[in-house]
Amino acid sequence: MTQKYIEKILRAKVYDVATESPLDYAPALSKRFNNQIYLKREDLQAVFSFKLRGAYNKIVHLSEQEKQQGIIAASAGNHAQGVALSASKLGIKALIVMPETTPEIKVNSVRSWGAKVVLFGDSFDDAYEHALELAEQKQLTFVHPYDDPDVIAGQGTVAMEILRQKTDAIEAIFVPVGGGGLISGIAVYAKFVRPEIKIIGVEPDDADCLNQALKANKRVTLKQVGLFADGVAVKQIGKEPFRLAKNFVDEVVTVNTDEICAAIKDIFDDTRSVSEPAGALAVAGLKKYIEREKVSGQSLVAIESGANINFDRLRYVAERTQVGEHREILLAVSIPEQPGSFLAFCKLLGKRSITEFNYRYFDSGSAQIFAGISSNGIDADKPEIMKQLQDKGFSVTDMTHNELAKEHIRYMVGGHAPCALNEVVYSLQFPERPGALLRFLSALGSQWNISLFHYRNHGAAFGRVLLGVQIEKSEQATLRSCFDALGFVYTEETENPAYQLFTGGQG
Repeated sequence: MTQKYIEKILRAKVYDVATESPLDYAPALSKRFNNQIYLKREDLQAVFSFKLRGAYNKIVHLSEQEKQQGIIAASAGNHAQGVALSASKLGIKALIVMPETTPEIKVNSVRSWGAKVVLFGDSFDDAYEHALELAEQKQLTFVHPYDDPDVIAGQGTVAMEILRQKTDAIEAIFVPVGGGGLISGIAVYAKFVRPEIKIIGVEPDDADCLNQALKANKRVTLKQVGLFADGVAVKQIGKEPFRLAKNFVDEVVTVNTDEICAAIKDIFDDTRSVSEPAGALAVAGLKKYIEREKVSGQSLVAIESGANINFDRLRYVAERTQVGEHREILLAVSIPEQPGSFLAFCKLLGKRSITEFNYRYFDSGSAQIFAGISSNGIDADKPEIMKQLQDKGFSVTDMTHNELAKEHIRYMVGGHAPCALNEVVYSLQFPERPGALLRFLSALGSQWNISLFHYRNHGAAFGRVLLGVQIEKSEQATLRSCFDALGFVYTEETENPAYQLFTGGQG
């Protein structure tokens, strides 16, 4: 059976539509992790994904009658684009069923290749079942995204290229896993030619169908899957991919959303390309493997499998990246509700940068703040910071791995104050340098009580703060003089309807 797959991979007709993607050395990642790390750049294919390899290889081998009847496929996006491009190249009618949750960029891309699109269900599995029904009703040939020998052989050409591009030592190849077509194709070829190479699958921890199947020694169906890495949001590994994976895949590494986001940034830093979450899975797994095994000096390859990401998702990715790199600590801290408390808190942190500071006055006893603090990326840093604060009497709760806090609460801190505060509100802008926030609070001193504060460091040239101060009207000129002396750009926002409607003091 292995020999049959090797022959199919060697004879696969993928280069009518695909190119031999580069195997790029990643200098920043390599230096940081003390290994030689390479990225197989499947994001550079015509549909920004490896999927066109398997799709075309399957479609081109259909009988003439099957081609004339037309084809149908189910996909979360990248397979759909591969099928649509292949059908367009071969002059075949194509119908694609995609989940309603599919990013718009993928849906539009499929339509641009001339295929008809039906949106159905919330996941790939919903779309898959509907596509099978339509295939029977309309007498269309179903092109499976991963559970098909011709598709698997097409994806296996990725391994063929890697071993041709790098003929010296490779310790491991890291492969993203959805339904298993890519990893089974890569594994069967790589293990036949270079059996010493480890083949390591990488899955999101909320969509780990291969990981669970290998543990159970049989295919299992996940009750639900996370949709962040939509390209691999599959509930059950394919039958044929699982058969091959059991024999040729060495292990599976699972990663969380923050680790995927950090990997997207890593890829960007080395290539200036923006990977989709599924496309960055292999890099996330590679990093986790290095940290777990403490390996150094090895040659490691990660498949950068796709770059079909909606632009509006980048804001979310950027937010989660710092935590994924262990470079941001999120804390809930209780401090006394009195002038100078903010300043005392910041002084305790020393030269560490505060990345976020959310607070709203509630009562005269204590203040609850949500703070983001930059970290040096090592585990020992957080306990040290927390102990430092606790030793000075601050109550501290770690929120770094609290999903509710990261997804929602950090944006909901505040609301209306429960009473009239005699509050004046300013938005301020100042040059963003290390310690800038501490200098700002030091300049304000302790003469006024801060009743509202929001600050978020976005890595831009200028920091922005929303500041509420309990102050008498006669003292407002003194406060503005303080801003002027600091050279800050500021605007009074007390009458701004956004402030009045959502955060103004009630009395």
